[in-house]
Amino acid sequence: MPETSVEIEPPPPAAGGLRSSTAFRWLSYLFLWPLFGLATAAFGSVSLLASIFDGSGRMQHTIAHLWGGALLRITGSPVRVIGGENLRATPVAVYAANHLSYMDTPVVLSKLPFQFRILARHDLFKLPFIGWYLQRSGQIPVDSTSLRSTLASLNRGVKALQSGMPLVIFPEGGRAADGKLQPFLSGPAFMAIRAQVPVIPMAIVGTYELMPMHTYHLQPRPLLLVVGQPISTVEYTSKSADQLTQRIFEAISEMYMQYAGSTEVSRAAISGVL
Repeated sequence: MPETSVEIEPPPPAAGGLRSSTAFRWLSYLFLWPLFGLATAAFGSVSLLASIFDGSGRMQHTIAHLWGGALLRITGSPVRVIGGENLRATPVAVYAANHLSYMDTPVVLSKLPFQFRILARHDLFKLPFIGWYLQRSGQIPVDSTSLRSTLASLNRGVKALQSGMPLVIFPEGGRAADGKLQPFLSGPAFMAIRAQVPVIPMAIVGTYELMPMHTYHLQPRPLLLVVGQPISTVEYTSKSADQLTQRIFEAISEMYMQYAGSTEVSRAAISGVL
């Protein structure tokens, strides 16, 4: 498993003094976070009702797509997709992305133009509304408390891929609290190799600055979702999953560092591209 970590250089501050002021911090506490809660409760309730009529998860995924877009609009943080043609390069793949913030999930839910399943920590399935959605929409819990439970979780992911369902995974296994790209777990590579599907690396840029871990105020800014070219798994075996993991890590690191700290995000916002 790679031990390299990547320092994150924050993108330029978003335009407008209000967005970095104490006033906006209080606006986050008093207005935006209550809206987050209301939106999550509302969409979660609708998704729960939809699951009664739709066992395929398609309706729930559509509702989650709308939920992700609603949260991004609430934060005032539009997303631009770079390399979007790679999202349709193959019908089934493992989509692997860095994980820096709670807002990463709304980004992928709102911008990936197809139904997919997420591998998420098993404890998230116990949360109100979010947990209900995860359970009823067929998402895959990952229990890493023992080797046996971990393998069982990975095998469920392999079966989903073999059935034709793409997976979205955060290989770091959790959010990065310090703004660094953490070492990747080899589970995503293992599943892709076992199912013989490619891995598509994705770099999410700007969500750490938008809402770092363990904070409850927002710094709205334009965001980027950078999608890399598919990485074939044909030449790999289960024994070489670590080598594929390193390749995924390097691909995501390269894409992230290409755009983090650059002026492209702020320029895109000013020019109205986003």
